[in-house]
Amino acid sequence: MPSQATNTQANARTASGHADGRATSGGIHIEGLRKVYGKGDSAVEALKNVNMTVAPGEVVGLVGPSGSGKSTLLKCLGAIIEPTRGRMTLGDQVIYEDGWTVKDLRALRRDRIGFIFQAPYLIPFLDVTDNVALLPMLAGQSNPVARARALELLTALDVQHRARAEPSQLSGGEQQRVSIARALANRPPVILADEPTAPLDSERALGVMRILNQMARQFQAAIIVVTHDEKIIPTFQRIYHIRDGQTVEEAGEGRALD
Repeated sequence: MPSQATNTQANARTASGHADGRATSGGIHIEGLRKVYGKGDSAVEALKNVNMTVAPGEVVGLVGPSGSGKSTLLKCLGAIIEPTRGRMTLGDQVIYEDGWTVKDLRALRRDRIGFIFQAPYLIPFLDVTDNVALLPMLAGQSNPVARARALELLTALDVQHRARAEPSQLSGGEQQRVSIARALANRPPVILADEPTAPLDSERALGVMRILNQMARQFQAAIIVVTHDEKIIPTFQRIYHIRDGQTVEEAGEGRALD
């Protein structure tokens, strides 16, 4: 009988539309990903044949104990560290195939990947609009276009009335919404959220998950949420457990957020 990891890999290939895993429909596709730190007797295999797929418009959970490989996987997906082997596709672009296929990793992170962290990390001397508009401007969009995009997102997240406020004037929930708007500013096909609800109470944590699911559907982004937060785990329809550098997929409860 095929292993569960093998089945996950086969499912990822089927979802991507080609037997070789080449993406045709966007999202996130990871096949056979490995990461080894060090060499020889001191080598440590942090990731061992990781396989994942996340469709556009989907929010998937990634859970596991400390030291299981979650952070390493997120850093590989975010093009922060280089894997050792395997294949990664973000959107319709193969970014890694036993080596980076993209020359400018900074532009990849800026334009194709949105990051949401446990803390909002807003720039304190910029107002809310400028915090969101900065990434599109760095990507070459004009000031009016970038600001219009910022206002569109702030409106979608119901914080447009705080557009001229400084971060210090926002509540914790408002700051997190602005950080989500910033992650979506360049219309990335992929968003990586690292413990986005950890400091929040139950009501606000579920509110963040409601927003992430809404934004995933509205902007057709594939979102991975790394979490230990028991408050939000029941909201995922699919969960990847990572343990000892390997992933196992299981169905989640998919508890309604409305």
